[in-house]
Amino acid sequence: MGFRSIEDNGMMSRTVDQQKAIGDLLAKLGMTMGVFVLNKGGNGANSIAAGKPEFVDIFLKGCRDAIEVAKRVNARWTTVVPGDFQRNLPMGLQTANVIEALRRGADILAPQNLVMVLEPLSDTPDLFLRYSDQTYLICKAVNSPLCKLLFDMYHMQRNEGNILNNMDKCWDEIVYLQIGDNPGRKEPTTGEMNYQNIFKHIYNKGFKGILGMEHGNAKEGKEGELALIKAYRDSDAFL
Repeated sequence: MGFRSIEDNGMMSRTVDQQKAIGDLLAKLGMTMGVFVLNKGGNGANSIAAGKPEFVDIFLKGCRDAIEVAKRVNARWTTVVPGDFQRNLPMGLQTANVIEALRRGADILAPQNLVMVLEPLSDTPDLFLRYSDQTYLICKAVNSPLCKLLFDMYHMQRNEGNILNNMDKCWDEIVYLQIGDNPGRKEPTTGEMNYQNIFKHIYNKGFKGILGMEHGNAKEGKEGELALIKAYRDSDAFL
């Protein structure tokens, strides 16, 4: 169908043999490996915002393990979510804890040139990282080419809206984009977001990276898959 990349959030939980097989097939097909989630013991638990050494150690081990996974599948990006908001700590201290941990993680990832992409999420209000400007600030403070922003348009529509304007303001730190319509988190044309305008905007900005389809299908089975592909074609402003 012409897809040139894949994502696999759970890549780190696959066996070594599976990872090698996926990497070999991607190379054979000339496809790019998109993001996989850096395993640090769950999004909510072990939050690096807490500043606890044992939680930071879990994160740093995840960085070391992610390097080996990236080698097998030729990955360039790994998704990082700091964890839960800490109600017993001021926001400034939490932010400092996250920045310090990410700097240490970037040092570990440097030999492989593996980029942490920070993803603000809307899944629960308990999460520390929720907004694009917040993530932008952290990326600037970490000050490393290996710590950048993953702008998931579904999550950002839910948390802050104003997609094009907020994307522009954070553009110099964005290296990866993900798609999902709202409400429902299905393919474009199934919700309120005008993806034809969004895709045109991204194209005009010269973005040449991966657009990750991190959403479900509005319909099941083959019918749903064909409807999804049609929705993307209908959303392509240049077809």
